[in-house]
This record gives sequence, C-alpha cells and structure tokens, in this order.
Amino acid sequence: MTHHPKCYGIIPARYASTRFPGKPLAEIHGMPMFWHVFQRASQCPELEAVALATDDHRIETAAKKLNVPVIMTRNDHPSGTDRVLEAAIMMDIEGDAVVVNIQGDEPAMKPEMISQLIAPFANPATCVSTLARRIDARTAENPDQVKVVLDRNRDAIYFSRSIVPYPRDGATENFLGHIGIYAFRLKTLQQFVSLPVGRIEAVEKLEQLRLIENRIPIHVVETELASVGVDRPEDIEKVRRMIDVNTLPKPKSS
Repeated sequence: MTHHPKCYGIIPARYASTRFPGKPLAEIHGMPMFWHVFQRASQCPELEAVALATDDHRIETAAKKLNVPVIMTRNDHPSGTDRVLEAAIMMDIEGDAVVVNIQGDEPAMKPEMISQLIAPFANPATCVSTLARRIDARTAENPDQVKVVLDRNRDAIYFSRSIVPYPRDGATENFLGHIGIYAFRLKTLQQFVSLPVGRIEAVEKLEQLRLIENRIPIHVVETELASVGVDRPEDIEKVRRMIDVNTLPKPKSS
C-alpha cells in the first residue's frame, strides 16, 4: 500500500529584491502578488496548510489584513530555501512530512502543478522533486531558462544555464526547461540547508546543484503546464493578462 505523507506549502516572500524591490506587494487586479500565490496554492487538495514566510513587517501586515497565514523569519537567510526550513520548523511540521517551496513570484501558477510535484512522494525513496517541461531550442539558448538532463529513473543528472545536452549533430527537440518549484521531505530539507555551498553550485548560481554534488537524488516530473514568473516590474502586465479577474475569490480581510 502506498503511503502519502502529509504535505505543507510554504511561500517565501522577501521584500528586498535587486531587480524588483517590494515584489510580493506588487498589485495585480487590486491584490498583492503574494495573495494570488496563496490563493492558487490553497486550491491544491494535497496540501494540509499553506503559509507565507517573510522577513519584512510590511508584508506581514498586509498578509494579516488579508487573513493569509504568515510566519516572520530571520532577515539574514542566504536563500529562500533556508527561509522555508525556518518556517517549517516554526510550523512544527513532522519529520517525514513533505514541504513544498512555492515560488512567491508565480501568481499565475496552476494548483495542479503542485499536485504533480507531490505525486512521487507515494514512493518512500523520493527525497526531493521538481518540475520540468519541453522547450524549443531558441528558449534553451536563454541562460535565465535553466535546463535539466535526466537519467532513466527520471532523476536529474545535471542542471545548467548552458544548453544541455549539447546537440552536436543539430538535433533540437530534446530540451527540458526546469520549473523552479521544489518539494522536499523535511529531513532532506534540513540536510540540504546544513550542507556548504557546492563548487558547481557557486559557478552556475543554481542551488539545486548542491543536492546533485552530494548525491541526493532529485526526481523530475515532466509537466505540460506552464507558469510565468515575475522577475521585473514589466512582467506584472503579462501576468495580469493571464489571470482572469472573474475567477478570483473575494478577499476576506480582517
């Protein structure tokens, strides 16, 4: 019998961002971006609970006003993953549970993506999972679009900003674009955060390479679904057009 562990969603939301300060509070259809992410994640039936993890009182105040569960974390975390772990510990999540690190800048994310991400944890051997989707050669050339190469078990061999695998004979249909959402067993998340920054992680500036360098397998689920991340202020308009204002729930403010 397969045993599905309990799953929790945590949305790291930092105010300071080099490309877009105050990004979680950016307004989309009259509501802050974090609210949209929270609403989407809350529609995933596998999640026991969803919470926002922030280091900024402006975000905390806005979340409380909109009845979004929020956890104040330290402001010196090197990454969102470290913030997610601190929040998971404060939420008293059990050791064999699964923690989903939900990107706070994906307000158009589909809840089904989280369900797909969680599915591999029916296998007790799964430690970490992430998503990827097929991309064309032109998209693969962009270093901001991370590529992933898989083994036969659909575990990641390598992630890179470069084109991998390199199409030496001109074959182009073989690229998998990584989607940066992760699920970890809590024990693995603790292990990941305790490890020093890896050598190739520091070169590519991709923290998931720390897992590969330490032989912690990352199971990759291929999805047809797509989402649009908000990196810069000009991305807001693109996301606004993707979100149907008529389907939004009415905010419950306190």
